[in-house]
Order: sequence, then C-alpha cells, then structure tokens
Amino acid sequence: MPPGQALNPCTTQKHRTPDRMRDKTTRMSITTEPPNRASTLPPLGQGAHTRRLGVIALVATFGGLLFGYDTGVINGALDPMSRELGMGNTIQGWVTGSLAFAAALGAMVTGRISDAIGRRKTIIGLSILFIAGALACVFTPSIAVLLMGRTMLGLAVGGASAVVPVFLAELAPYEIRGSLSGRNELMVVGGQLAAFIVNAIIGNLWGEHDSVWRWMFAVCALPALALFIGMLRMPESPRWLIAQGRTEDARTIMRRIRPAERADAEIADIARSLEETRTQIGAGTKGSTGKILREKWFVRILLVGILVGAGQQLTGINSIMYYGIKVLKEAGFDEGSALIANIAPGAIAVVGSIFSLRMMERVNRRTMVITGYSLTAFFHLLIGVASMLLPEGSPARPYIILVLVVGFVGSMQTCLNVSTWVLMSELFPLRVRAIGMGLSAFCGWMMNGLLSLVFPVILGALGLTGSFFGFMVVNVLIAVLMWRNLPETRGKTLEDVEAGVISGAAYPFAATR
Repeated sequence: MPPGQALNPCTTQKHRTPDRMRDKTTRMSITTEPPNRASTLPPLGQGAHTRRLGVIALVATFGGLLFGYDTGVINGALDPMSRELGMGNTIQGWVTGSLAFAAALGAMVTGRISDAIGRRKTIIGLSILFIAGALACVFTPSIAVLLMGRTMLGLAVGGASAVVPVFLAELAPYEIRGSLSGRNELMVVGGQLAAFIVNAIIGNLWGEHDSVWRWMFAVCALPALALFIGMLRMPESPRWLIAQGRTEDARTIMRRIRPAERADAEIADIARSLEETRTQIGAGTKGSTGKILREKWFVRILLVGILVGAGQQLTGINSIMYYGIKVLKEAGFDEGSALIANIAPGAIAVVGSIFSLRMMERVNRRTMVITGYSLTAFFHLLIGVASMLLPEGSPARPYIILVLVVGFVGSMQTCLNVSTWVLMSELFPLRVRAIGMGLSAFCGWMMNGLLSLVFPVILGALGLTGSFFGFMVVNVLIAVLMWRNLPETRGKTLEDVEAGVISGAAYPFAATR
C-alpha cells in the first residue's frame, strides 16, 4: 500500500478490532499495523547536514545541562544554606520541592506556549528565565526571595524538560532519533555531575563560610547565557512550521539537516500525515483542550505518557540526586566524606547515560524500560537488606550502601532516564505533541515535588530500610504496567507512531480477531 493511502474498512484484513462507537456512529476500527513510512524514505547518508544537526542538538541540550545542574546543586548547597538562613527540615523540604512543583507548572504551560510561538522562541525565553532565577538565588537576602528564585528556576527547568526533547525529536531522522533526543538526558546527568563536583570542590575548600552555597548557584548562570546566545542562531522545528502552514520555510530548514531528496520526502510525508490526522480528529481539535481530552485514543496515550513520566520519579532516583548527602550521612559517612562520595552516583549516571545512548537504536524501548524497573526494584531490595543487616557504626556499612546506591543509579540511568524522555517526545501525534508531553511531564514533576517534600520525613520515620523496601514494591508494580501498556516506538517515524496510536495498533495487546 502506498504511504498515506487510507485503509478501506470494507477490505478484508488479517487483524481487526471489534466494532465500536465513535461520535455516536458505528464504524469499524482496523488494527492492522499502519503502513511503514520509514521504509519508503530515501537513505539519510552522511555529510554537512549531519554536522549541522549535531550542532543544533548540542546547543539545545544546554537546556538539559541547566535542568541537571539546577536540580543537583541543592544536594550540596542545602546544609550551608540552612545554616545561613536558619532553615529547619520543613523549610528545607519546601526550598527543595519548590523547584519541582514550579517545574510541573512550567512543563504544562510551556507546551502550549511552544505550540503558539514555536519551539525555538520558547527555549530562548526559558534561557532568560534560567539566568534570572540563578541571580535571584545568588543575591537572595531572605528565604522568601530564595523561594522565588527556586520557583523561577523550576519554571525554566520544567519548560526545558517538555520542549527540548520535543524540539530534538521533531528535528531528528527516525534512524537516530532515540540517540539524538537522548543526548538531552545525557546533558541532564552531566549537569547533575557538574553540580556534585562543583559542590564538592567549593564545599571542601571554603565550606567554613556559610555563604559558600551562593557560589554554587552562581555557576549555573554560565550555561544559561550559552543557551541564550546559541539558540538565537538555531532553526525552528520543521514539523511545527508545517503545522502552521509554513511548508516552504520547513523545506528550507529540512534541506540544511537532510540530503535534498530525503528532505523533500520527509516534508511530503509530514504534510500528508498532518492532513490525515486533521481528518481523523477534526479540524477544531487544535485549539480546544476539551475536545482533545474527549478523544478516547488521546486519553489512552496520555495515561501511558503519565505512567512513563511519573514512573520515572517513583524509582526514587531523586532521593539520591536531591538528598544524596543525607542518605550517605544516614549510611555512616561524615559531611565532608559524603560530599566526595556523592560524586560516585553522579559519575555512574553519566556513564550509564552514555551506554544508554549507544543502545537506543539497538534495543527496543519496551525492553529497556521493563528491564530498568526490574533492576531498580532489585537494588532497592539490596539497599533495604544491607541497611537492616549492617549495624550502625559498622565500618563496612557506608561503603556497601554506597556501592548499592551506585548500582541503583547506574541501572536507572542506563535503562530508564534516557528512554523516559525519548518516549515522551515520541508517543504523541504532532497536533497534540506539546500538550501530551506537557501533561506527562507535569505529572512527573508533581510526583518529583511530592517525593522531594516528603522524603526527608519518610527517611526520618522509616530509615533506609523502610524507604527502599517501599520503592521496591512500587517499581515492581510499574514494571507490570509497562509490560501491559507501553507501545514500541524504535525504528518508526513519528508519523508511523502517530498512525499506530490513533488506530490502537501500537499497543502491545491490541485487540485482534
């Protein structure tokens, strides 16, 4: 069947769903796998277009670097900040969690903004917000201003988490979409590692000064400035331009990052897919969230997206990335040693993400995700058992728990972190991609914020044993849900994924008869 040709419901098909009601009219829903557009595209090849695409990805992923640094810097800054500003445990939780709650709002709102003004302009605006938030934290005279600065950083972090992966996915050819989009997550963990290293250096050299934490925050203004300057020269997403009716502008940009024949074929395919989607979901859907939410196929994929986004946080990864110093001190390290030991989880996160990028085009996304949740549950079990069996004061206790924490972070970063953000950028059709990504990221950030807020309380009440046994149970449940519901997206164009999501054929247990 030629790409884009409509399926005839009267034609005999091998796999079909039962009849179902749509818009109060009975119609047959075909669940045969939609035609594979990827197989009809000219080869990608190598050349100047590949280098240009790499430069665009490098500049855009400074947003991920800022995401990582701003979430990781609190790990080492919290104790000296608390001493200078007189913060108790509750205020510490709010200062830490305020970034995540603001990020939830930023992810949801920024998706709609990027639909209206474009991905590129939105990222430029976020870079300005990153700079303003960092300066507010550096020069804060009070907890109130600090919370305002953390909120600004949170809005920027959430916006970057929703828009940058979409921008990269919409620019990337399907052959390398996973590894190209996944570079953002590599920059996120690189930013967290940079924060841990900066914290360790500044904390050990000038830790006697309470205001040392201000220098930790000041460093993040530099990549924000680089993001602002770099994005001024970057192109807009061709897919967004086509959705705005600017096909020739999209063609000009696509020819800079693809061979000419491939660029024209992709432009034609995107335009055809967009027209098919308009026919299927209605021309009025674009401007009405209410209409979109009433579409059964959208509700289904949105629930999957929320599971992907919130599930990542329920691994407990940010119990280490935000409160790693507290966890390691609970394990038996003193403060100076904990600052240095905390670099190990950050380093393994970068190594795991590099390894994950190498596997993105070789291993199915579903396999990565299900394996990831199984491994994190296993390490949660080991951490809980070690904490229970090794008595406090034992010289081996802190080092064994550190090794297990590194194993947990490594398995999480290798199998889940890159896959999570790549999947969320791939699952949703073009006309609702920013909305779906924004809502999924919103739920992920809300879960992040809730765990950031309550983890110090949980750790104090249950200790390492109870905390990590709880994470283990949750991760086993998520692994089962992913096995039942997560579609596969590797090796497919975004337009192929879109057709499968709308028809229902993309799901692992699509109804057939």
